[in-house]
Amino acid sequence: MAYQAGGQRSELRPVPEGLEAQAYLQDYATLLEAVPFPSVVLDHRWDVVLANAAFASLFRAVGPHPTAMPGDNFLRFVLFHPDASSVLGEHESRWCLPMLAHFAAAVERHGHDHVIQAIRRDIAQDPIMDAAYRHGLPHWIRAVGERAVEHDGSVRPLVHPDPRWGVTDCRVVDETPRTLRDLGYTRLTLVLRPAPTRRRPRRTTTHLTVVPTPQV
Repeated sequence: MAYQAGGQRSELRPVPEGLEAQAYLQDYATLLEAVPFPSVVLDHRWDVVLANAAFASLFRAVGPHPTAMPGDNFLRFVLFHPDASSVLGEHESRWCLPMLAHFAAAVERHGHDHVIQAIRRDIAQDPIMDAAYRHGLPHWIRAVGERAVEHDGSVRPLVHPDPRWGVTDCRVVDETPRTLRDLGYTRLTLVLRPAPTRRRPRRTTTHLTVVPTPQV
């Protein structure tokens, strides 16, 4: 069943006002669970509002972390969880940098938000990530173009714990209907592709060691 993200949180997440909005989300959770691919609904902070069982399965081998679990805040998971690179292939170039680009845009729109501010402080605590965010990211965006930082339509590598998928790719599809958008939410689905024959990437625990050469 689709779930509202659980786990340890520093505060209670606000529930949409109005019975109709709450009923819509309950029904949308049922719809989400019918999707065979990992699918997640995020708010403007990348807090997970809803996610289906396929999403949970993708990250089932991820170890515990106090602030960066994938079912809690997806941006924090991508940037700060030491196991992120074990699931997200080509982690730094294909996942971290696009997410940092989206975060930079969120800072401009929601810079007063205390959760956004807390993520920015955590980025600043990592000298390499902070340098990539402040200095490397603008150069990377100019080099790859605005389209490369968009989630919708992008094809990104994954390492699925289910051997039926294994080392594969997914296409990120933005499936946000107007009602969700009006609530301030975004829905992303990772459409998995059959596993090609290729070498499994070496797992690392470092984050953003370099700003890599853009990939075409």
